[in-house]
Amino acid sequence: MKKRFLTIAMALFMVLGLAACSSDTPASSDDPASTGTTSANAEKPLVWFNRQPSNSSTGELDMAALSFNDDTYYVGFDANQGAELQGQMIREYIEANIDDLDRNGDGVIGYVLAIGDIGHNDSIARTRGVRSALGTGVEANGEINSDPVGINTDGSSTIVQDGTLEINGTTYTVRELASQEMKNSSGATWDAATAGNTIGTWTASFGDQIDIVASNNDGMGMAIFNAWSKDNGVPTFGYDANSDAVAAIAEGYGGTISQHADVQAYLTLRVLRNALDGVDIDTGIGTADDAGNVLTSDVYKYDEASRSYYALNVAVTAENYKDFLDSTVTYAPVSNQLDAEAHPTKNVWLNIYNSSDNFLSSTYQPLLQKYDDLLNLNVEYIGGDGQTESNITNRLGNPDQYDAFAINMVKTDNAASYTSILSQ
Repeated sequence: MKKRFLTIAMALFMVLGLAACSSDTPASSDDPASTGTTSANAEKPLVWFNRQPSNSSTGELDMAALSFNDDTYYVGFDANQGAELQGQMIREYIEANIDDLDRNGDGVIGYVLAIGDIGHNDSIARTRGVRSALGTGVEANGEINSDPVGINTDGSSTIVQDGTLEINGTTYTVRELASQEMKNSSGATWDAATAGNTIGTWTASFGDQIDIVASNNDGMGMAIFNAWSKDNGVPTFGYDANSDAVAAIAEGYGGTISQHADVQAYLTLRVLRNALDGVDIDTGIGTADDAGNVLTSDVYKYDEASRSYYALNVAVTAENYKDFLDSTVTYAPVSNQLDAEAHPTKNVWLNIYNSSDNFLSSTYQPLLQKYDDLLNLNVEYIGGDGQTESNITNRLGNPDQYDAFAINMVKTDNAASYTSILSQ
């Protein structure tokens, strides 16, 4: 009898419990247990920046990552437009300085190319941009081949071809003498130290043939410039408009490309601010916000299909470099402080894939740290090792404590390493 009474009591308890769970009274939306960790973190604003989720072999965008939730966006810069500018800048320099450029007088304008990451869309675009402008590109599958050539001093490579430039009635051959992915023994790409060592190897073999140095970024470009080309009067061209590279233009650095890091950094945090405020995504971007912040169409563009914001690039040369000497100054039209009551402080988790990367650590992060104050965002900055995704993801152990996320991947293929954590 006692056993039967206990059984009935337990049954009644379970029924009452189920009834309570199905009550019309809603659970608190602030309680993670009421929504589940999956929906809570998977629905928070997310911006990918600097490295667009994509297939590193084909370049195809990872739309699953770019549309992870309704408040997911990418912020970067127009890689193809910037790549074309870099190639054009180098070609125009050759045409304007041809009388002093052919160092050994052989009629061949020889250049070497420091390649960043052979699987990175930006690196691929910049390599193609240089080869396209100089006529050295060879098509492969409908696109200019972006593979490194190794050594090509005899012009026999099938990856590139000899180009020609007719200047002042004289036809010059343009040859890519050598190119290499600058990857260190630990696997880190875009490696400045590797670039500095490589130029030593190249110049020991064919230094008198090198008339131009082209680099996929300023970090590698400046390593080469300081190791060799500055002392030998060889113009070196990079990308990113890092402060040291811009200053070096006065000492013979050929030029660089500003990817409007000031606009990129603003957009990286602005799209999160807008999502957190629940306002139109264009607020403070194409439409002025309540503080007067607004961008004009000549400094950015938005591609709705890929949910991507792109800053537009500017060539930095001897003519205008003084305007770019400090790369950490915020962009004036979007430097107005938001009201703290209307836009209360929110917590953001943000990582830099490689804490040693010159552009990201010396230019991008300082800009982010200025904009986070202006936009009332409390940002935790995480620095990676540039080699492994786990070095970063291991520090995203408690996403519940953040309101939004800004992610800079090591490899463009690895978006799922992050979204899987947010979906748990």
